[in-house]
Amino acid sequence: MTAPATTTSLRALVPLLAAALLFAGGCGGGGDEGQALPQGSEPAELDPADFVAGIDNPWWPMAPGSRWVYRETDGEGGEQQVEVTVTDEAKTILGIEATVVHDVVTEDGEVVENTFDWYAQDRNGNVWYLGEATEEYADGEVSTEGSWEAGVDGAEAGIILPGSPEVGQAYRQEHYEGEAEDEGAILSLDEWVEVPFGSFQDVLMTKDWTPLEPDVLEHKFYARGVGPVLALAISGGSGREELLTFEPGG
Repeated sequence: MTAPATTTSLRALVPLLAAALLFAGGCGGGGDEGQALPQGSEPAELDPADFVAGIDNPWWPMAPGSRWVYRETDGEGGEQQVEVTVTDEAKTILGIEATVVHDVVTEDGEVVENTFDWYAQDRNGNVWYLGEATEEYADGEVSTEGSWEAGVDGAEAGIILPGSPEVGQAYRQEHYEGEAEDEGAILSLDEWVEVPFGSFQDVLMTKDWTPLEPDVLEHKFYARGVGPVLALAISGGSGREELLTFEPGG
């Protein structure tokens, strides 16, 4: 097994205080053509006519058949494998044809989480997150906590990645009050990252957090043409998720 790699960019070690000062106000960033990115619990006015077929955002292209395999470690010896596959299925949400992405998490060969995520891209290249159906298995019990769908029970869609990312942009990733309230912000566009799958330059780095767990902060790294390659727990844990293999679809 390839030894865990490290993030060697000094920029990835920018003091958290500076990042906190930059984003503490929950600042919004403009999207393409001045389009505002969603914030907090504000309603998302989505028009199906504004969405395109498929997802080709260069920071996370999701061609059907694409497959990513990650190793996730918790810093205490625990290890899981995460397999993400873009299916050829679609789900209609608010009149939008969303791409269905299947995530399976295993530990010691046993499935501990099984999730279907729903994404769609608008004409400006923004990748919207429209919900998920998730099941977690533990001690013979099944939990669907965290499942949500935009437009159902007050849940609002969010953005996973802007079409034209700029440092300083902040945006809602999802909002289902009390269940799923993830937020994101762009910290950098020029990181250098090494993981078992390979080395990448000019990597996009985000800051990810949720008001539901205020002590938890994560940095995620996206490589052009590949998608997510690394996630690091910065506070509230010591987890690390790194890309082992990637097979592009088409």
